[in-house]
Parts: sequence; structure tokens; C-alpha cells
Amino acid sequence: MTITRLNYSTAATGKADELHAFLISLVPYISRSPGRQSCVVLRKSDAPDQFCVIEKWDSIEAHKASIAAFPKDKIAAAMPLFGAPPTGDYYEN
Repeated sequence: MTITRLNYSTAATGKADELHAFLISLVPYISRSPGRQSCVVLRKSDAPDQFCVIEKWDSIEAHKASIAAFPKDKIAAAMPLFGAPPTGDYYEN
């Protein structure tokens, strides 16, 4: 069964381009993660400070393992780019 993870983010004021670049920079890391099937970063056309990252995984556990292995210093450095905490949910296909 494939799991789809939808992640929603809003950029801090004046930080939309930087947040977009950060989210795009995650794609190669995600692409190398075991259990990853696909990943795409979308920017909302009528609200360019809002983003959706769509990830497809073999399992929820594979997604969580990928997050746990991501360098914490890179996440901490990106936190000022977010206008609100990111949100997300898992969906079964």
C-alpha cells in the first residue's frame, strides 16, 4: 500500500522565495530516502507564500525514519522562514 503525505507550509513575511528554495532543497534528500516513491513541491498560484509538498512513501514508518535522519541543524536554520508551524497528514491510496 502506498502512503501519501501532504505537507502544508506558509512562509514568514518576506521569506516566501527563501522557503521555496529550502523546500526544493529537500527533494534530493527525500529522493535518496529508503521507501520514498516520489516528492513534489507546489507553490500556491494565488498565494505565493503558501506551499504544499506531496510525498509518496511505501509506509508511514519510512517517512518517519526519513524525518528522524534529517540533520536537525538544517531544520533549525529554516524555522525562521516559516510564518506558522507546518502541518501535514497521511493518506492511504
